[in-house]
Amino acid sequence: MTAATADERLARVGLLRRLLIRPELGAVVGAVVVFTFFATQSAVFRSPEGIANWLDPAATLGIMAVAIALLMIGGEFDLSAGVLTGTTGLILVTLATRYGLNVWLAMLVSLVVALGVGLLNGLIVTRTRLPSFIVTLGTFLMLQGVNLGVTKALTGTVQVSGLRRAEGFEAARTVFAGTIQIGGTSFRVAILWWLLVTALATWVLMRSRVGNWIFAVGGSEPAARAVGVPAARTKIALFMTTAVAAWLVGSIMALRYTSVQANIGIGQEFIYIIAAVIGGCLLTGGYGSAIGAAIGAVIFGMADKGIVFLGWDADWFKFFLGAMLLLATLANRLVRRYAEEVKH
Repeated sequence: MTAATADERLARVGLLRRLLIRPELGAVVGAVVVFTFFATQSAVFRSPEGIANWLDPAATLGIMAVAIALLMIGGEFDLSAGVLTGTTGLILVTLATRYGLNVWLAMLVSLVVALGVGLLNGLIVTRTRLPSFIVTLGTFLMLQGVNLGVTKALTGTVQVSGLRRAEGFEAARTVFAGTIQIGGTSFRVAILWWLLVTALATWVLMRSRVGNWIFAVGGSEPAARAVGVPAARTKIALFMTTAVAAWLVGSIMALRYTSVQANIGIGQEFIYIIAAVIGGCLLTGGYGSAIGAAIGAVIFGMADKGIVFLGWDADWFKFFLGAMLLLATLANRLVRRYAEEVKH
């Protein structure tokens, strides 16, 4: 299986064929179409301020979509990823405001908790062989309950606030939730984190032994085990990677808004999966790309803000997501079939 996967990605074929079998091809075409549509309809959308505006939601979504894409390529899902962003943010704000911890130390504690959740998900999936959909759905429900229960017990409400007054806040906010000036326009630092995560994930997938392992276990876990791939360790590492991404996004949002709602992140896990699928990931595993998932997030950001710029009813955004999911799934199926024909 590893050899087959390597052939599919590295075989010497023509440039046109290489482009046609790339998982992110559909996402690139979709992004061009969506950008062209909104750019021709709204001058604000194509302005530097407009671009900064729609890159902002694309960045935080993109960080998670890339991590989810790696997990999906490895053949698994994580439905707890969205609510975990809220859990890590709540831990950060609670420890810094109610217990006086330095923001950096509070972030470290929340990272450890996130890694623990990812490790637990990975261990249960690999040891019990239960579907990751069921395992992480259970984790989702437990985290949702903990977020609401603990927050209400500590504050009497469903919100924790006051992070701005905590020690170390300004430095942490500058690094994770600040802005940078480019050509006189303010862009969120989260965009740089998103680009870094995408570049690192792409390197891992395409240039490292671990990338071969991820494709192998997602394509056929028994075959991967037969050739010596550490399937269990690979999947556990992928769940923990998703948890780290959730911690990063949760920290960015907490530092940006200085408060966290107990129900934040609920429902976002499906948006992450949709972005990964739009970017070329198959629901069956073994195929996809980090760059594709990042482009899927860009499409989300453009549609999210473009609909607002045009003054449309925001309910159309859900319709757009559903349509993009169906079209992307059909496109991925055709691309995958063509890739199999080229390979053979």
